[in-house]
Amino acid sequence: MKICALTFVLLMPSFSLLSQTPTQTIRGKVIDQETHFPLPGATVMLIADSSSLTGVTTNEDGDFRFEKVRVGRYKLKISFIGYKESFLDNMQVTSAKEVLLTVSLQESTVSLQEITVTAGRDGEASNEMALVSSRSFTIEETQRYAGSRGDPARMASNFAGVQGADDSRNDIIIRGNSPQGVLWRMEGINIPNPNHFNIPGTAGGPVSMINNQTLANSDFLTGAFPAEYGNSISGVFDLKLRNGNNEKYEHSGQFGFLGTEIFSEGPLSKAHTSSYLFSYRYSTLAIFNKVGIDIGTAAVPRYQDIAFKFNFPLKGASSLSFFGLGGKSDIDIL
Repeated sequence: MKICALTFVLLMPSFSLLSQTPTQTIRGKVIDQETHFPLPGATVMLIADSSSLTGVTTNEDGDFRFEKVRVGRYKLKISFIGYKESFLDNMQVTSAKEVLLTVSLQESTVSLQEITVTAGRDGEASNEMALVSSRSFTIEETQRYAGSRGDPARMASNFAGVQGADDSRNDIIIRGNSPQGVLWRMEGINIPNPNHFNIPGTAGGPVSMINNQTLANSDFLTGAFPAEYGNSISGVFDLKLRNGNNEKYEHSGQFGFLGTEIFSEGPLSKAHTSSYLFSYRYSTLAIFNKVGIDIGTAAVPRYQDIAFKFNFPLKGASSLSFFGLGGKSDIDIL
């Protein structure tokens, strides 16, 4: 009887651990859309369902935090006096990584009644938004759309007026324009072609070098480009890299048909809130070939790519960042 009682006591902690629900932290910063200065005192509401609400306010640096949030999908509502409300829908919380957000609020204005005299001409579009052909896309969109494979270009082929040229490549045709006219930019710098096995003079390829896990909210434009996009005649991908987690080290790996990759992020100095972000990917088929697994062809695609970003916040609302993206690829077709 003593042995049975001792066994029961030892097993009780195991049962209690198994019954625990995984939780994660949601944190971020609320800033002004124009000045990028933090907004202290903004209200951030975490909505799990119609009857479950949890709210916090941002501190003097505009930061907010939700601790021990159960994994699942949530909605955020951000409001501040004098600004338009902002909503983040269908936000996924997992146990593997903290959710880091940067929310920009737009100042609200009061429109008074006025008399406007306008002149129209034949053939002019009545829709005022017809000249603003741009939209923002998130990391989750590159994973959610069918056939996107984590590639921003393949994801964009689901938008109106955009069509993929071929399933084997991520070239896109925007309103009938040539795929060669698509401009790629990363952090404000023009890049020629961020794809493996690309053909000179084109803007696409079979496998993208861009790891969607390193991207922040980015813009996709299909027309009416601002002056800064002067080298584009078809479309623009204006990509932004997110900052790494500046409080906690997080590492992950992924094994798939498009590549085997490792990912790491964390703080460089917790005292100064600096952070790093790093990803590396290598061809899975090349690994199979090296270990002697027959994949049915001698033309084995070999490619690898790397992306990184180091962020150092400075005084005020400024910061210093170092980032890079590169890769190489080759294939022997005999």
